[in-house]
Amino acid sequence: MDGIILKKCTEEDADILRSLLAETFSDTFASMNTPEDMELYLNQAFARDRILEELRNQDSAFYLLYRDSRPAGCLKLNEAAAQTETGDPHSLEVERIYVAKEFQGTGLGSRLMDEAVRLAAEQKKEYIWLGVWEKNERAIRFYEGKGFYRTGSHTFTVGNDEQTDYIMRKDLSEEKR
Repeated sequence: MDGIILKKCTEEDADILRSLLAETFSDTFASMNTPEDMELYLNQAFARDRILEELRNQDSAFYLLYRDSRPAGCLKLNEAAAQTETGDPHSLEVERIYVAKEFQGTGLGSRLMDEAVRLAAEQKKEYIWLGVWEKNERAIRFYEGKGFYRTGSHTFTVGNDEQTDYIMRKDLSEEKR
């Protein structure tokens, strides 16, 4: 694909990142949540101070994907100390993998996931894992197509609404490590 750049984020990318995160989260989940819960979640999860704190965390990394100079997607990876659930040093968590609505279906999600797998293999991780809302069937199918399988669940809160996320894992073969 021409015109595609993947860039590791710095604090200077905070505003672009915040905007893309809020836009993609809202586009994906607003119709399935109350406006009050969405507003509360967006204001908390994507507050500038919170994003800056996440960017400063040495155990996390954000990547922005640009297509034709426009922010099209992003990826957030967490090492053990920053992971939202397992904290396993042999794994890498994909905490966020978002593609802007206008770029969905163009292969950019696969590009981001392939990068997550490549980085995990480069770091000699045994597996990568993520949480996905049980009602996000499109994402679940995407992850299953990438070799992920369900291993459990955890609670993810949007505003005041406690929701169930499936925990999905992809084992990395010896050949890739």
